[in-house]
Amino acid sequence: MADNQTVEVEGKIVAVLPGTMFRVELANGHVVLAHISGKLRKHFIKITVGDLVKMEMTPQDIDKARIVYRLRNNAATRNAPIRSYGPRRR
Repeated sequence: MADNQTVEVEGKIVAVLPGTMFRVELANGHVVLAHISGKLRKHFIKITVGDLVKMEMTPQDIDKARIVYRLRNNAATRNAPIRSYGPRRR
């Protein structure tokens, strides 16, 4: 598919579905079904709920998209463990 036939949009992951499929909400509130591209599979890029992603869509089918990039968002909570290095000295 040529680059001039795709529309690039950004969205937020709202649900993780089986088979590397995701429900993504766009800025205007429209929800689309998206799958990850081959580069993301190849490099084991993990995508979870709340991540901001960049997607490619075709003008013919606006209900499906391909995720091509996971944006860096430091504000997203990843449920990472809080590391404790012992009591603080004052």
